[in-house]
Amino acid sequence: MKDLYSKLLSWLTGGSLFIVFAVVLISSLTRYLFNYPIQWSEEVARYAMIYGAMFGTVLCYMEDIHIKFGFLEKGVPAPIRRVLDLVLDLIALGTGGVLAWSGYLFVMKRGGIDAPGTGIPMSAFQSAIIVGGVGLVLAALIKLPDHLKSKTAQSED
Repeated sequence: MKDLYSKLLSWLTGGSLFIVFAVVLISSLTRYLFNYPIQWSEEVARYAMIYGAMFGTVLCYMEDIHIKFGFLEKGVPAPIRRVLDLVLDLIALGTGGVLAWSGYLFVMKRGGIDAPGTGIPMSAFQSAIIVGGVGLVLAALIKLPDHLKSKTAQSED
């Protein structure tokens, strides 16, 4: 399950980055070669970047390559490291829940506005906050049993 979720996040992060690259490239070419700027290009690139950041954040957490204090992780005994991993998972679970809920409230309050460049409702773009929060909750729920299992396996020894 963890590998499948990580692969999905990798594709979504890469896809978002590709959209940013493609839109900026096409926009630059049409602007400077044909003197025809695309009005919606900056908006689409910006929102694709936000979605990519959300997917990438969850992917970094899933793969355990997020920013952290390495000296703390490597400088403590294995049982304490397991507890720290468990605490990190619980913090990620809570943070994801708060992020998803606050994103939901934000979309409910401000989602009815249309984006000026594309005409698409802003809720489609603002939902990136909800997607990031739910993604983080799912990642924490996937990782949590591994850390709980490690802790109980160690206590049984």
